[in-house]
Amino acid sequence: MTNNKWAVDDIPDLTGKVVIITGANSGLGLESTKAIAGKGATVVMACRSMTKAKEAMADVKRMHANANVEVMSLDNTSLASVKSFADAFKAKYHRLDLLLNNAGIMAVPQSETADGFEMQIGTNHLAHFALTGHLIALLTSTPDARIHNVSSSAAFSGAINFDDFMGKRSYSRWGAYGQSKLANAAFATELNSRLKAAGHDTIANASHPGLVMGNLQTTSLSQSGAPLIERILYSVAGPLIGQDMGMGVLPQLYASTAPQAKGGVFYGPRTMRLRGYPAEQKCNNFLDDTAGLKRFWALSEKLTGVSYL
Repeated sequence: MTNNKWAVDDIPDLTGKVVIITGANSGLGLESTKAIAGKGATVVMACRSMTKAKEAMADVKRMHANANVEVMSLDNTSLASVKSFADAFKAKYHRLDLLLNNAGIMAVPQSETADGFEMQIGTNHLAHFALTGHLIALLTSTPDARIHNVSSSAAFSGAINFDDFMGKRSYSRWGAYGQSKLANAAFATELNSRLKAAGHDTIANASHPGLVMGNLQTTSLSQSGAPLIERILYSVAGPLIGQDMGMGVLPQLYASTAPQAKGGVFYGPRTMRLRGYPAEQKCNNFLDDTAGLKRFWALSEKLTGVSYL
């Protein structure tokens, strides 16, 4: 179990560590950047919009004047961009202590990435699968490195639809989101098993933030023309049972930085899995399906063209 009230102040000194955070210019990604940079790590903010990323970096430096942060271009809707980012990073850095796969989109209308993937599985999972693969040699050669995937409570009821993975026959924006978020947790679970089997001390884990009202919800509502009931639910449920970004970011920070955090574990807020301090949680029975996880891994390799471990 986690400490009862683990918070940002409990993050250990990270001086000398090198960290990549995807989607670092807003929401949980920006909160993580502030917290991790504030503890002395070098943080590479991997973002699609360089304009927004530079504004966010200035925000981090206003909070931590001596923060060692830089922005690099990464577009999760393009495997070519993922490869370019990884190559540029490896040309500059010779260690990687933490890869925080945080970038994501939520419940958007049906569309495709540059590679023809359903937008949510492509952005939320396949890009991160490819990115991790391109960086795995650097991660495993860095002592006690970590890979952390930010999932969602949507993973609890999500399902991997092997028969219609891209939602071409039948598309539900929430179904596709749930699949992509279960994919984040499944990826971390299977990756951790493979790292352990290969004898590496690198660990992989996942988390969800509980109910946090932020830019994901705003974007989802604005892009999808969401029904009135969904808008009402957010406006009522958010303030009642949600929590602020400062609390919502704790599960991913704990899993990413706490010395006692474990590989292959799913973390989330303790109280009703909606709010509160970080705790270990049960995510979805699929994470116990050894054959299903191997099938999922093989599919991810085939789609991205990236094989490892």
